[in-house]
Amino acid sequence: MNITAVARKARVSTATVSRVINGTAVVSPKTAERVRHAIKALNFYPNTNARALGSGRSSLYGLIISDITNPFFPELVKAFEDVAVQHGQEVLIGNTNYDSSRMEHCVSRMLQRKVDGVAIMTSEMDDNLIQAFSGRKIPLVFMDTGKIGPGISNLRVDYQAGVSLAMEHLIQHNHRHIAFISGPQRLPSAKNRFVAFTEAMQQHQLTVQPGMIQEANHRVEGGHEAMQRIFQSGLKPTAVLASNDLTAIGALGAIVEHGLRVPEDISVVGFDDIQLSSYTQPPLTTLALPRVEMAEVAFRSLYGNRGKHADELPQGQVYVFQPKLVIRKSTGPVLL
Repeated sequence: MNITAVARKARVSTATVSRVINGTAVVSPKTAERVRHAIKALNFYPNTNARALGSGRSSLYGLIISDITNPFFPELVKAFEDVAVQHGQEVLIGNTNYDSSRMEHCVSRMLQRKVDGVAIMTSEMDDNLIQAFSGRKIPLVFMDTGKIGPGISNLRVDYQAGVSLAMEHLIQHNHRHIAFISGPQRLPSAKNRFVAFTEAMQQHQLTVQPGMIQEANHRVEGGHEAMQRIFQSGLKPTAVLASNDLTAIGALGAIVEHGLRVPEDISVVGFDDIQLSSYTQPPLTTLALPRVEMAEVAFRSLYGNRGKHADELPQGQVYVFQPKLVIRKSTGPVLL
């Protein structure tokens, strides 16, 4: 089966079929639908390698994430892929697992496949790897890292606003002894959340006790171990703010194992609002990030540069996203 057969069945020229497949020119909706119907009826599968050679584009977009086992990222991946499919594009996913060598492998694969753009939804990215993309004038979108430039945009989460919402909520419930479990401090996003917490404590004239701040790895076991260290320090927090939901879930487990109740003895707040957070016992109060909107903005930022010559790439933009506090049953007032 070839493109000529598709053109014959759709009663159009082969050039029109090519335009519909490659998206290289405007075709009327009625004609495009007729071509797509013919493609489906004939089980025609375009040669993507030939298409890339002919158009100079692969119709393939890269998406690099940190940890596929963290539910935050599959939800982001799904949203990114959904909008890509709507535009007739494909997605190549790279999972770094916070490992620099795997990051290099992800970059290498994407360069070999000649992706049309890359969304880097991870906080760790070496400058030389960034240069590998930008040096080839491949459009980029970063999340919480990187600088904007021609064809390079940035998604930024207002962590300070989010942490402030969580702290206001806890303080309104008379919490004064608040612990914080951070993510790896080498990650800018984790560092930003940590700084936001310490600033909020100072703003409310609350003492930051060293033992009440523990670093974890953004995973369940890390949150569990960090909560255990807080207990071992002999300190008695009435509330815990975690750097992400998986950390908070691990802390919940450690609190229950310690014979305490949530929220009667200790309130717990997470960050991200992964789907699982509404099904924990008790359901987790958390800060929600608009993952679908973030993924759609990332893809459209990349897709908007489609067809532009390398020297014509426009200056990128900064897109700021505000977390929203989702109050569930893991937080409550301090019981006197």
